[in-house]
Amino acid sequence: MTDHQVKFGWLSPVAGHAGSDFQPIVQYQETHILPHALPYFDSVWIADHFYGFDADKREGFLEGWTTLTWLAAKFPDVMLCHHVLGHGYRNPALTAKMAATLQVLSGERFMLGIGGGWREDEYHSYGYEFPSAATRLRQLEEVVQICRLMWTEEHPTFEGSYFSIDDAAATPRPAVVPPVCIGSSGEQIGLPIVGRQADIWNTSYRSDDDWNRKRIIVDSAATAAGRKPTDVESCVTVAGDLPTTDAESKAWVERLLHLVDLGVTYLVRDFGHPLHHEPAVRFAEQVIAPIRSSRS
Repeated sequence: MTDHQVKFGWLSPVAGHAGSDFQPIVQYQETHILPHALPYFDSVWIADHFYGFDADKREGFLEGWTTLTWLAAKFPDVMLCHHVLGHGYRNPALTAKMAATLQVLSGERFMLGIGGGWREDEYHSYGYEFPSAATRLRQLEEVVQICRLMWTEEHPTFEGSYFSIDDAAATPRPAVVPPVCIGSSGEQIGLPIVGRQADIWNTSYRSDDDWNRKRIIVDSAATAAGRKPTDVESCVTVAGDLPTTDAESKAWVERLLHLVDLGVTYLVRDFGHPLHHEPAVRFAEQVIAPIRSSRS
């Protein structure tokens, strides 16, 4: 266990599908769900893709930065994070500048959620290069380094193997440096980068053995970099429907407490497309509250 308090994030889908008449679900949630749900959650998360996953591309899919900025204005009391940015979609210095701006304008509520990117067809469709996974991950480490330099230095300069900046000022610089959440599960390159660079590690849960093995890699890399393993918070994304009965709530408590017992302190929930806010309030009262009280 770590000393971090258990936190909950709401992943709001920017995608649409047949069940939402192909309109982005976040637009429905912004009106009908989030005003009731987000007071109980610590953060709201938005994915970063350009179009949906249906072959004929009928699904609406909103751009991630724009959508998160819109939500930042609508809901001024939660943290904001992407789940997660594909770093290759934007120049590193531009990413740093956009992050600094949103951190300033949101009142220091932004977390940079970022990863190596994976969707090859989307890269090619929009005219981006799609290097190997190893290259994308090594690039990711330089992106994070550039961001932190631009957030903290007056005259940031960097010369890496893949990217460079030359006096790339990002004023006004944020008074609070945004935490960096890296989404990765690759054991050879990705997880060591998490240990060296991340404040938060976002991944999925498959089994206890899988989790423990990967967390050991993160911890070892953190230690080798002169950091404490507890400097890297564990964050897991869990999908599933909101509870509609006491029994379903109890099952969620048991499932999520198991993750907390493994050391997970940030639980990001993807509830799909709930049509009513009552199950969200039930989740808050019957799942979030008892988990927090049991680990306070």
